[in-house]
Amino acid sequence: MSSITPNADSGQGVTSASLHQLLQQQFGFDHFRAGQQAVIETILGGQSALAIFPTGSGKSLCYQFCAQQLPHLTLVISPLLALMKDQLAFLASKGIAAASIDSSLTYEQTQQVMRDVRDNRTRILMVSVERFKNERFRQFLHSVPISLLVVDEAHCISEWKS
Repeated sequence: MSSITPNADSGQGVTSASLHQLLQQQFGFDHFRAGQQAVIETILGGQSALAIFPTGSGKSLCYQFCAQQLPHLTLVISPLLALMKDQLAFLASKGIAAASIDSSLTYEQTQQVMRDVRDNRTRILMVSVERFKNERFRQFLHSVPISLLVVDEAHCISEWKS
């Protein structure tokens, strides 16, 4: 289950035909899976969406697709480093600028990711829930415009404590 919340700057007027054309161009897919287009249209229409799909049925594409249409960062909260790495590899294969900030990075690598986000060179940033315990990271988030916030597994919400 993913919870996807757009910022008010996401009001994009796209047609069904243009969505399918973008899907083909950006991801190489001929059609959306069941439920994906409705979620994408909701998000691009400036509303929040809750997507509950079976494992492997394409929840991630909903936010990945939207991230390409929105003007600012898509911030993804993901519970598993392995899941983040798989998604980053997929996005890289599609030429989509994405990164993660996680415990496997050096300080210098983390700083480079943050520079890339600030300079709008990174479209999607993936982090774990635990990253929000870091005051510097929270300050960093206040310094960048965010178009879309995604919680990429429902149990992330139960782990998130202020």
